[in-house]
Amino acid sequence: MASHRRPKQPSRTRVTVLTTAAAAAVALSANAANAAPSEKLSKDEVKAKVDKLYEQAEQATEKYNGAKEKQQKLQKEIATIQDNVARGQEELNKLRDGLGSLATAQYRSGGIDASVQLFLSSDPDDYLDKASTLDQLSNQQVDALKKIQDKQRELAQERAEATEKLKDLSATRTELGNKKKEVQGKLAEAQKLLNTLTAKEKAQLAEKEQRANRSSTERVDLGDDAPPASGRAQAAFSAAQTRIGSPYVYGATGPSSFDCSGLTSWAYAQAGVSIPRTSEAQSQIGTRITSVNDLKVGDLVFFFNDLHHVGLYAGNGQILHAPRTGTVVRYESMSTIGGPFMWGVRV
Repeated sequence: MASHRRPKQPSRTRVTVLTTAAAAAVALSANAANAAPSEKLSKDEVKAKVDKLYEQAEQATEKYNGAKEKQQKLQKEIATIQDNVARGQEELNKLRDGLGSLATAQYRSGGIDASVQLFLSSDPDDYLDKASTLDQLSNQQVDALKKIQDKQRELAQERAEATEKLKDLSATRTELGNKKKEVQGKLAEAQKLLNTLTAKEKAQLAEKEQRANRSSTERVDLGDDAPPASGRAQAAFSAAQTRIGSPYVYGATGPSSFDCSGLTSWAYAQAGVSIPRTSEAQSQIGTRITSVNDLKVGDLVFFFNDLHHVGLYAGNGQILHAPRTGTVVRYESMSTIGGPFMWGVRV
């Protein structure tokens, strides 16, 4: 006999779960259908993105250079203070020994009175505050105590200064590490993009860059619009010319590889002139030249709003510089730098 029992209905919870899952599946299918397939970037698009990343890496490089320069300066200052503290401590020990000799002499001549016991205490400041006891001391003893006081204050100040500089050094080291990671991250991202190209496309880009390097390492015609630079500017430019063909390496200051400000600071050092390490700092020295027409060979020239790129003016609208990762020290037209000319500096 056929059963007339009603078929078991799914629970409300089960219905809800199934309905939700079905809706999600429909939505995913719709999204998949509507989503545009990822397109492979063309060789020129990759090149444009890589160049932008190299520019960002150069920006970070100049910040890295600034932090590194500050670190080196702090290390020298701390070493000097620590040497001063060590010498001051020796001097303080001698002053205390001399005070002890005075006490010994007094003891041999008739015993140590209460006043002498006070100035042999570990806190001469406390002793000198007790003005009533000063009358019991000889002028020699008072002078010795005051010298000890002065030396103790001096050492305390120097130790406090060293402590603050050590804190600053720690923060600078952290900044240096962060900037280094930022540079390396940009370069790694650029390399990842380059790796999406075929072997043929990579070879084509490499050949194009090599042609640019070769054609730009030949001496340019300075033309009539470039008055000869005098003295040390000419010497710096001549030094930079000897480095043509040297590779760009971030943070490098020569003599075999350079970044942009590394080249300019090295070149002027060969001419006997010390200039700051970073492009931003270099832009603030010497006489500012706002017109390209007024530039002379050997003047520093700065580009981009944040002044993160610098080169040496070579005449005829050209500069001699270390452009970016993947290039070498070479001549280049100011119109192809990729950022606006801001101003020049005559050192």
